[in-house]
Amino acid sequence: QVHLEESGGGSVQVGGSLRLSCAVSGEIVCSGWFRQVPGKEREEVALINVDRTTTYASFVKGRFTISGDNAKKPLYLQMDSLKPEDTAMYYCAAGSSPWFCRSSRSYNLWGQGTQVTVSS
Repeated sequence: QVHLEESGGGSVQVGGSLRLSCAVSGEIVCSGWFRQVPGKEREEVALINVDRTTTYASFVKGRFTISGDNAKKPLYLQMDSLKPEDTAMYYCAAGSSPWFCRSSRSYNLWGQGTQVTVSS
């Protein structure tokens, strides 16, 4: 079983930066970062697709950068120009086979999450 473990969350002021890391213990085919605020649905933030292209949510485009290679290497999310509305629990997730990469909703591997808090 492949395990994912996030790190790098914390508190930062508006306009600051954080870099999230996700340790990956095995082979994965697709990956991404998601976030969730209590009482709201989970949001897709950024993805590395099966063909290694990247996809970003409109609300982070130009501010966040996802990196990784969908192999046994860490997945990162560089977050710049942070806003209070970026405050959330951030999760890394992945698909262990093409079946689980049909869409980001079908990812079968999830980390425990790391909290990001942006204060003004």
